[in-house]
Amino acid sequence: MRFVASADHAGLRLDQTLARLLPEHSRSRLQGWLRAGRIRVEGVAVIDAKRKIWGGEQIEVEAAPDADALEDVAEDIALAVVHEDEAILVIDKPAGLVVHPGSGNRAGTLLNALLHHAPALAAIPRAGIVHRLDKDTSGLLVVAKTLAAQTDLVRQLQARTVRRHYLALVHGRVPQGGTVDAPIGRHPTQRVKMAVVAGGREARTHYEVRERFDQATLLECRLETGRTHQIRVHMASLGHPLVGDPTYGRRGVVRGAGISPLSAFPRQALHAARLALVHPGSGIELAWASPLPGDFAELLAQLRRA
Repeated sequence: MRFVASADHAGLRLDQTLARLLPEHSRSRLQGWLRAGRIRVEGVAVIDAKRKIWGGEQIEVEAAPDADALEDVAEDIALAVVHEDEAILVIDKPAGLVVHPGSGNRAGTLLNALLHHAPALAAIPRAGIVHRLDKDTSGLLVVAKTLAAQTDLVRQLQARTVRRHYLALVHGRVPQGGTVDAPIGRHPTQRVKMAVVAGGREARTHYEVRERFDQATLLECRLETGRTHQIRVHMASLGHPLVGDPTYGRRGVVRGAGISPLSAFPRQALHAARLALVHPGSGIELAWASPLPGDFAELLAQLRRA
């Protein structure tokens, strides 16, 4: 891509000029291209984001896909598509489906399925994925189909205007709703876990009681931030871990002569039930809802019968 800096850019830093010339790209993406030497001013690669622009300079940008994207392959995996247009795709993810390939796990993920469903997503970083759900969490997830839409959605997430509501079944009887405002970071000794830690990243979860059972409570949780395992960590910090959570929950709870439905549930009881955002193209606010998956609904039915 080639541009000529205008008089309006005079006095701006190079990174500020790039943000104006290429608003469809995030600043972090542009910074990465700078560090990689993919941006040239007057034919010379520039890595200093603070370099001043005075107007009239020839600027060349050599865009590049994520390195990991070169390894990702399309796979014919069924997707529950709730909404699709030229800019976004909303998926109702089943429990058990990994969202993004990781080390030693390059296949069978939502990303692989997306590349098959919409091959053009290969040109978008992370195939357009802007937020994730844990493998065993079900529910709604939005995917961007263009660079401009991806940048817009990321900015909405950063501005905390995307509304994400979850249904979570937790152990114990929660007396009333409230807010957990506690920073989350890596567990100090168990590196595969997250925890509430001093110096962690800001994290805030609002919750309301939806239904109470003998030994559990159904909550509706609204994320204000989106940290890794946020609801799972915050509920555990209250002494009410999610039912079925293998990392932060209680296992092997016995009730009477047999195992209770709570301890028999094989995954964390967490479902992304509602999603609302401003459409990147039209500017209209859209919202979607997802019914509880069968296993979660059956668990609640058992608890009601009991």
